[in-house]
Amino acid sequence: MGKVFNVGSREAKLLSKIESSKEKEKRRILNALQDNIDSFSNKVSMKLVETGLIETISKNSIQEQITKCLETMCRAESFDIDFQIAPFRNIVQDPNVVSLYLTAFIVEKLINHKDVIDIFGSDDDIYHCIQQETSKLVD
Repeated sequence: MGKVFNVGSREAKLLSKIESSKEKEKRRILNALQDNIDSFSNKVSMKLVETGLIETISKNSIQEQITKCLETMCRAESFDIDFQIAPFRNIVQDPNVVSLYLTAFIVEKLINHKDVIDIFGSDDDIYHCIQQETSKLVD
């Protein structure tokens, strides 16, 4: 027979606080992103091209695609965001949702764009490159 596990009120309060703090942080990041979406997409696309992770015909085209992706993310529901980032959730231990979402977009969709010649590096390399810019956005 399986053991029945009852969560006490103390544990439930603690779990609730942890979950609400995660959601609060996610909303804070998305609000900061909405305010700076154009400059952020420019910085990310520039960084990806300069580091050689993306080889492209047009950096501006990559920037436009990243901007559209971020706009979609800002309007998306939590389920849609979680669904998009699910395959990449284990890249790092405590991932940033914006960096993870952009990594998933680049690896799954941007690779097929007509102006992208090739994408180099691992998922981890792409995530960390994006995360450098995301951390500047949030601070």
